[in-house]
Amino acid sequence: MAVTLTPTAAKHVAAHLVKRGKGVGLRLGVRTTGCSGLAYKLEYADEARPEDVTFVSHGVTVVVDPKSLPYIDGTELDFAREGLNEGFRFRNPNVKDECGCGESFNI
Repeated sequence: MAVTLTPTAAKHVAAHLVKRGKGVGLRLGVRTTGCSGLAYKLEYADEARPEDVTFVSHGVTVVVDPKSLPYIDGTELDFAREGLNEGFRFRNPNVKDECGCGESFNI
């Protein structure tokens, strides 16, 4: 499996990497938190560590640490604008339940 970006998400990430003037891609992981147990961790990656797993989707590199990969393997990341709100949307086939606020999930 893999972690992928939609074309819209890839375009958004690529534009922000250019604006930053540095970075190899997007780092995606999970952390323990919230009412359901896990939350996504998303940041720009300035480098890939030797233990990281990398995927290329629509020309953008996605960097994942090996501990997070079992929780997000198969995830598609989208970027959406709805009215005045915009942000990333996670389509994770591993999620069994999400909290009411949408901030955390469990597997």
